[in-house]
Amino acid sequence: MAGILAWFWNERFWLPHNVTWADLQSTEEAVFPQAEDLYLAFPLAFCIFMIRLLFERFIAKPCALGLKVQANGPQKAQPNAILEKVFTAITKHPDEKRLEGLSKQLDWDVRSIQRWFRQRRNQEKPSTLRKFCESMWRFTFYLYIFTYGVRFLKKTPWLWNTRQCWSGYPYQPLMPDLHYYYIVELSFYWSLMFSQFIDVRRKDFGVMFTHHVLAVTLITFSYITNLTRVGTLILCLHDASDIFLEAAKMANYCKCQKLSDLLFLTFAIIFIVSRLGIYPLWILNTTLFELYEALGSFPAFWVLNVLLMVLQILQCFWSYLVIKVAYKAISKGKVAKDARSDVESSSDEEETVPRSKALHSTIATNGTSGANGTNGYLTGGTCSEEH
Repeated sequence: MAGILAWFWNERFWLPHNVTWADLQSTEEAVFPQAEDLYLAFPLAFCIFMIRLLFERFIAKPCALGLKVQANGPQKAQPNAILEKVFTAITKHPDEKRLEGLSKQLDWDVRSIQRWFRQRRNQEKPSTLRKFCESMWRFTFYLYIFTYGVRFLKKTPWLWNTRQCWSGYPYQPLMPDLHYYYIVELSFYWSLMFSQFIDVRRKDFGVMFTHHVLAVTLITFSYITNLTRVGTLILCLHDASDIFLEAAKMANYCKCQKLSDLLFLTFAIIFIVSRLGIYPLWILNTTLFELYEALGSFPAFWVLNVLLMVLQILQCFWSYLVIKVAYKAISKGKVAKDARSDVESSSDEEETVPRSKALHSTIATNGTSGANGTNGYLTGGTCSEEH
């Protein structure tokens, strides 16, 4: 076991040349990031999750009801043991042959059976009230942590000059505000990773889970290697757009379509500019070139940049979806059909529901990242939760 740990914490991998772990031990004069600090994220993630439950129940839900958000879910299908057995054990989308067989067995017309299956699939969809509460929680957290990040970063020299991220590296003392910022962000992503299994299920579940794993890995890796200065820039940059995404969803659930459209357009602009413009030109430039100029190459340097490039690929994917929906909405005045839905494809829209206008349908469903990718998330053809 000792041999495995020694191999894992090999200084030649984690640290620049001629730097050892002993050099980064905290002293009375200076405090440096320690790997054991990250254990704090687990109890804090549980606390964040419990705070979320209380917030959704005692703050978000009363706000939603006060704003006349629909509390009931989709219309339930009438009880039928035979159709229920087919739905749960065989298929949720019966073909024409099976529909005809069920029609003869139940003495129902085929259209009625199709309607029953449609209602039964929609029955699994979450209520608008639940989606509103989820979005309000994420909106509140993103607003708080982004505000905290901006207030912290505007006092730091590396916000205005990214070369300061590497000045004196790795002997950069850990400031209490930076430590708090990092641990809270890490805890939030841990809570997202686990709550994703009980939240509104979306088609991009796998992509968002990958994003959460990547976010946790990046935060952990940058903390251990004391790459926290550039880490704070990445965190703050990715939180900016998610505030407007969640606000757009809440406005949509309240049926404030014009406000929802305006907020979504604001989100789209900030997302594209920050993820396809500022991120590669500001963040990747300093991690790929300025870091290399300051310290040269070492294994952790390549790991950091590979992770950041994977994040950029995910952001290009989400940006494509945002641009696609925005283009359709602006050019045609409406979206033909949402590219993605809140839940898995087993839940369909009623055929009688009219198509939404303009950007209304782009935010009609909840999502997340995305980090955080979008920390919340490309949904309904736009964004779902993650970044």
